[in-house]
Amino acid sequence: MAIPPAYARIAGELRDLIRDGTYPPGSRLPTISRLSASYGVSEIVVRQAFSLLRSEGLIETRRGGGTLVRARPPARRLAMERYRAETDPGTTPATSFTVDHHITWRDYRLDRSYSRRRADEDLAALFALEPGTPLLRRHFVFWARGEPQQISTNYLPWSLVAGTPVADPDREPWPGGTPAQLAYLGHPATRVEESVRSRMPTPEEAATLRMAPGVPVLTITRRMLSGDQVLEVCRDIVLPADRVVLDYALDL
Repeated sequence: MAIPPAYARIAGELRDLIRDGTYPPGSRLPTISRLSASYGVSEIVVRQAFSLLRSEGLIETRRGGGTLVRARPPARRLAMERYRAETDPGTTPATSFTVDHHITWRDYRLDRSYSRRRADEDLAALFALEPGTPLLRRHFVFWARGEPQQISTNYLPWSLVAGTPVADPDREPWPGGTPAQLAYLGHPATRVEESVRSRMPTPEEAATLRMAPGVPVLTITRRMLSGDQVLEVCRDIVLPADRVVLDYALDL
């Protein structure tokens, strides 16, 4: 059996110490020089071990702050219940995102960019429309407590939203989110469908979401329907996989 290189062995031991709580989230790892002396290896070997742990999203290095165990408390997406905040918002402004992150409306920030597009073949199939059908494209970056947490690009038929407040980016964020907007247009959502995949982020996504190297994303393609009519397609919701737990429940 081949003996693993020294940097992999050191990374493995540090990984175990991180996972068992010896080095909890936010704690500082020993310095490179200290680990070098402790293991009897060169500093280059320790740097290789740190690089491996960094690529796995376990640690981060801050200028003047040393190397820390990454602290990323997960937001929980309750797939069967999270949209209740939007279909039955009550008296306090909220969306499924603010519920996920347990934040108030004051702590919520939404960057947005609107444009008109024509449906490509994939979007047309998701909408059950003809390719080339005009759509409103809305690109959002969701922030919670000053940190970017989610990217979402959704589409609505232009014939449905043209000339309405839903097509006005200055009206965002809209209490109740997209379900409230569909209800405002006279088409309350009666069904939500989500398909989940995983992949590595694009460089732009990683930069926007301030992701550590080596961390994948979850992507969710969503359709909102009113009766049999598809009125919204989200392609995609992009979430850092180390910040989210997808909970599903099936009543049998």
